[in-house]
Amino acid sequence: MYYNDYNRPPEDQQAFVTNDYHVHGGEPPQPPKKKHTGAKIAAACLVCALIGGAVGGGGAMYFSSGQNTTTDAGLTEGTRSTAAMTVSNVATGTLDFSQVYANNLASVVGVNGDATTNYFGQQVRNAVSGSGFVIRSDGYILTNYHVIDGVDNITVSFSDGTTYDATLVGGEQENDIAVLKIDATGLQVVTLGDSSALQVGEPVVAIGNPLGELTFTCTVGYVSAKDRSVTMSDGTVMNMLQTDAAINSGNSGGPLFDSYGQVVGIVSAKYSSSSTTSSASIEGIGFAIPISDVKDMVSDIITYGYVTGKPNVGIMMNDVSSSAIQYGIPEGAEVKAILSGSCAEKAGLQVGDIITAVSGTTVSDVTALKSEINEHKAGESVTFSIYRSGQTMEITLTLDESSQERQAAMDKLYEEYQAQLQQEQQQQQQQSGSYSFPYFGW
Repeated sequence: MYYNDYNRPPEDQQAFVTNDYHVHGGEPPQPPKKKHTGAKIAAACLVCALIGGAVGGGGAMYFSSGQNTTTDAGLTEGTRSTAAMTVSNVATGTLDFSQVYANNLASVVGVNGDATTNYFGQQVRNAVSGSGFVIRSDGYILTNYHVIDGVDNITVSFSDGTTYDATLVGGEQENDIAVLKIDATGLQVVTLGDSSALQVGEPVVAIGNPLGELTFTCTVGYVSAKDRSVTMSDGTVMNMLQTDAAINSGNSGGPLFDSYGQVVGIVSAKYSSSSTTSSASIEGIGFAIPISDVKDMVSDIITYGYVTGKPNVGIMMNDVSSSAIQYGIPEGAEVKAILSGSCAEKAGLQVGDIITAVSGTTVSDVTALKSEINEHKAGESVTFSIYRSGQTMEITLTLDESSQERQAAMDKLYEEYQAQLQQEQQQQQQQSGSYSFPYFGW
């Protein structure tokens, strides 16, 4: 992954998020608008920090409940009453915690693989472990992107001890989802619920592999909050469910169930008081990706290998430095490199341009710009307000569609630019004591 890393002095580092992600920083920037309803409360920047471990086995029972439908992509979706929860009672048709666990244990997996993590750059077995869950009976499994990012020889393990080699169908880094495929049929699948129908205070159940060793653990809690906006280290603002169900490293990618036994979230992160999970003292603050936010993306990945309609600009950017702003340069995102043949090149964008607004909405940094672009679909036109050589102007461009091929091209552009980037970072660090990586990939 490539980060837009906000380095702050140690005295400003107050909190971290662990369970494969760490949150650090003092007062975070306010997140830009996103297409989600409800309150948006900003967290700090998340950084990937994978933790090793092993996976193991257990037993399972199955209960059926509710009416399910099958989507065009073969996913199983369930229904629930919008008035299922009231102040005084739980509606009939819900399950207790033990039933939710028994109903879904056979659908949950441990995810393991090889990752280059040691000092010598060697492949280390069991260097990463996480969780996942079966979404199609013919071997499709959903997990977090950060669980398999940079990992080779991926395997998944079921509660009965069965282990399969897995291949990566595709993933969506910004929304932290990935789909794996194993050579198996007749698997028990989860039912995907409606996370938007959740109410704060509803009970939820997480099943996963905390620490990579305590395999197929069941933890329970409640929906603590909805629509928590969490700003990732690369500028991505993710909408999250907050829960007090116990979540630790190794739970990432596992399912979060409601009382109907339906998946309402993908467990992703937790708060901790330090960058190491072993010394965490903040408990009961965990996060899961709302399943309703990513259902369509998962279907796209299964069908096409990537998320369709995702906009791509074809540029790498960096925030305008504070020292430059002091000399009258406007806030915004400075273009550092442009992909050949991209919509940015076709529209006349140039290296050194500073993008200050998108279709009339002011953007003060890469995070804000990226969020505004993600409000649009590929094929739509947007207008960039730019600052170039002391002059302001507007450029209109038609957004490209992101794809695996375009991502590969951006990766190559990044590699070519890396040496120059490192030199710039050293210069910035000497001048201001901090630096940031450019955002790339759209």
